Amino acid sequence: MTKLTGKITGLMPRMLVLAAPALLLAACAAPAPVVGPCDACAAAARAQATADQALATAQQALQASSTMYQRTLRK
Repeated sequence: MTKLTGKITGLMPRMLVLAAPALLLAACAAPAPVVGPCDACAAAARAQATADQALATAQQALQASSTMYQRTLRK
């Protein structure tokens, strides 16, 4: 039994030493690149577009109300 145990205990460190470089390379491998923009980025882009559209509409409304106010002053 001691012969078998001695072989197993000698085999495990050798396997670990031989497998260590492969394990280290796998740990240092670069992650897979992102194919497209993330969902948060897409949502932020949509929110920015909506905010820009709202700003343009508000500016148009301000211009229209200013024009109407100017007309009331002239009368």
